[in-house]
Amino acid sequence: MKKIRKGDEVVVIAGRDKGKRGTVLSRVSDTHLMVEGVNVVKKHVRPNPMKGETGGIVDKTLPIDQSNVMLFNPATGKGDRVGIKTLEDGTRVRVFRSNGERVNAV
Repeated sequence: MKKIRKGDEVVVIAGRDKGKRGTVLSRVSDTHLMVEGVNVVKKHVRPNPMKGETGGIVDKTLPIDQSNVMLFNPATGKGDRVGIKTLEDGTRVRVFRSNGERVNAV
């Protein structure tokens, strides 16, 4: 079970965008995530008239390693570690380590 999933709100804890909050758009691989508004770079794009693309400088979101983000805990207002707890009926749920509350799945 992945501790950070698509749709989760995360806080960046390391790197150029430290302190920013964003929503996970997708998982690129086992270790990398696409986070909205984080790790955005300027990309110079060459025009391609065959495809109808105009050239110029565009903003592009690049993946960020999952070790550089923490799940945002709305109760504390900070990033929090995540654990996995098994309920009585056998289902596994994600919980915040600081207060033991369940993570609200999107």
